[in-house]
Amino acid sequence: MSERIWGIVADSFPKMLTYGLTVTLPLAAASFLLALIIAVLVALIQYGNVPVLRRICRFYIWLIRGTPLLVQLYLVYYGLPKAGIYFDKLLAAWLVLGFNEGAYMAETMRGALESVSQGQMEAGYCVGLNFVQIMTHIVLPQAFRTAFPALSNSLISMVKETSLAATIAVEEMFRQAQIINGRVYESLALYTEVALIYLLFCTILTWLQRLCEKHLARRGGAIK
Repeated sequence: MSERIWGIVADSFPKMLTYGLTVTLPLAAASFLLALIIAVLVALIQYGNVPVLRRICRFYIWLIRGTPLLVQLYLVYYGLPKAGIYFDKLLAAWLVLGFNEGAYMAETMRGALESVSQGQMEAGYCVGLNFVQIMTHIVLPQAFRTAFPALSNSLISMVKETSLAATIAVEEMFRQAQIINGRVYESLALYTEVALIYLLFCTILTWLQRLCEKHLARRGGAIK
């Protein structure tokens, strides 16, 4: 690599890292929180077999999982204005990422809820607890422990999926790489650099995931 390319890489790194820390990671975290709320609600509705709402939830999961994330971004940010509905680009990215991942996480949570023994539900009713109390104090804590690895993987995936927000001009980390490349025309160096930053973020999250899994395993052993 020439001295010029090394200079470009050195100059662009702090800029891209700054946008990664101030836009990419916060966007991923906020979208994951929205997705988690949606996932828990949708999973509980299906687990409780609420008649009409259950059909709506199944339709939501079918629709979201059957259409590409990129198309959803374009539909919300570029398509809805034709119907008089406007979203700020960052808000549009947050909503689309959250609702998209929420559909996948809802199935994860549903499976985790169904893995909890029905006997524990019956035991809860026997001691006078209502459905909400049983869910809050007995079923959901166990379900979250079961679903934790899959939910962590969803968070890691979401960090990478935020790069698609660049397609609607959200100035996150990948968008900055595109802007810089538009000035210096060094695609290989710049896109390799931004890929390594994504890899760094995901590696740290994977390490934290393993620590949390070990902690949960120790707590599970202690409870037993």
